[in-house]
Amino acid sequence: MALFDTHAHLDQAEFDEDRSEVIQRARQAGVEAIVAVGCTADSSAAAVRLAQQYDIVLAAVGIQPNYCAEAAPGDWDRIEQLLDAPKVVALGETGLDRHWNYAPFELQQEYFARHLRLAQERDLPVVIHTRQSDADVVKMLRAAAERGPLTGVMHSFTGTAETAAECIALGMHISFAGMVTFKKSADLRAVAEGVPADRILIETDSPYLSPHPRRGRRNEPAHVAHTARCLAEARGESFEEFCAGTTTNARRLFGIPRP
Repeated sequence: MALFDTHAHLDQAEFDEDRSEVIQRARQAGVEAIVAVGCTADSSAAAVRLAQQYDIVLAAVGIQPNYCAEAAPGDWDRIEQLLDAPKVVALGETGLDRHWNYAPFELQQEYFARHLRLAQERDLPVVIHTRQSDADVVKMLRAAAERGPLTGVMHSFTGTAETAAECIALGMHISFAGMVTFKKSADLRAVAEGVPADRILIETDSPYLSPHPRRGRRNEPAHVAHTARCLAEARGESFEEFCAGTTTNARRLFGIPRP
């Protein structure tokens, strides 16, 4: 049994006191790979350092929409340079967010467009955040797809089955985090049931979004097993089958050969 946590913020301060223990607990839970995802140039550089320190950690680098207004001159150049570091497997977290008012929406769109174009130029998957912006994100994905192929992941997906289907048609994978396990999330589980077996992924988004029965406490990569069990049951698959399938999907997306 092997698990793949496709999205975790391992660089954050919540892990400063016990990061190595968190990684060890992930190993013990069957997690064979974790993508440490950057939100700023600094956190992206930290994700790259963590990937160099821990063998099961990979890195994604980017400027998340809620942080793009804080980006300093030269930060985008740093992201481009970090793409050449060992074990960097994706560009992002990027996307659009209408929930928080941390950055002008036009600036978010500019940065999202930069990420999409660079991902296509480098033939890398893109990690996409969307909050109350699904239609806007899909519109920009359509425009990017007119230039050429896209690949990537809709991270911590909470949208509709129709949005999922369109994103899949545009080259995306659909990743589910801990909220899919919540009692109130029956509609989201129904969406997950309909995602093709070769396009579904799982993640923690740790330290956020702890799944049931860990809800309300700090999340960590080991807890991706709870999300996997919930989704396997919803989809009528065995836990082992679902874990193997999602891990194969993640390895294919991020270009990671079987050990």
